[in-house]
Amino acid sequence: MSRVTSRFLSSLMGVAVLSTSLVAIGAEVQRRAKIKISPQYPEIAKRMNIVGSVKLEVQIAPNGTVKTVRPLGGHPLLIDSAVSAMKQWKYEAGDEGTEIVEFQFTPHQQH
Repeated sequence: MSRVTSRFLSSLMGVAVLSTSLVAIGAEVQRRAKIKISPQYPEIAKRMNIVGSVKLEVQIAPNGTVKTVRPLGGHPLLIDSAVSAMKQWKYEAGDEGTEIVEFQFTPHQQH
């Protein structure tokens, strides 16, 4: 493994992983996310070895910005990070709609 690859992988330590399963609610057509920001794994959650997922209901405005984010489930120490990241997402323009997005928080282990 090159030093660049090793540094890149090291920089990913403690970052939440995004589940790619987006489900449209009340709309037939899903909109593609143009900008996806991954949530940071909260330091306290890492120290406490908290893992799990956070499921969010996201309302997307016609211009592609995230209008509202409502947590549907997840550990309280992980929700704020997921909501903050989700508010920075940008979708393709289209009809206003709602989607479910799930973030997986799993500590990366070095081997």
